Amino acid sequence: MSLINTTIKPFKATVYHNGAFKEISEADLKGKWSVVFFYPADFTFVCPTELGDIADMYGEFQKIGVEIYSVSTDTHFTHKAWHDASDTIKKIQYPMIGDPTGAITRAFDVMIEEAGLALRGTFVINPEGQIKLCEIHDNGIGRDAKELYRKVVAAQYVASHPGEVCPAKWTPGQATLKPSLDLVGKI
Repeated sequence: MSLINTTIKPFKATVYHNGAFKEISEADLKGKWSVVFFYPADFTFVCPTELGDIADMYGEFQKIGVEIYSVSTDTHFTHKAWHDASDTIKKIQYPMIGDPTGAITRAFDVMIEEAGLALRGTFVINPEGQIKLCEIHDNGIGRDAKELYRKVVAAQYVASHPGEVCPAKWTPGQATLKPSLDLVGKI
């Protein structure tokens, strides 16, 4: 069963954010657009390249009203230690959610049970708490923050323009499509 258009499940966790530990729940994601992205583990190899890439674009996401949340099955203490130890991770200004029980990871259906780690799952959540985009990668395949940004902008556009859809490689200012009987076979 797909998670698309489902409402995120209730959760509570501790984040490492801006030098402090804070409590978070699904309620904190409501009222704004959010990206929740899962990665296998701190102190690894592909993960810091992805987290750093998103950190570099965090300001752009903020400008369009999007909060970013990274999640791994590490603890919030491990997130702090990694933040303190890595120049790449020091750039992060978004909340890093610790999920040592795996409850959040399982709720988003990205847990690798035999390893206790998450797959690379990316979820775009609208202000009502509904999942609008879900991508899950093998852990050897890194993600691209610019492409994620483009998809978030497209999701926001579609949400605010009922009856329109965004074609492949759409960017703001380009033409959208209005599905209708007259359009069938004309693309």
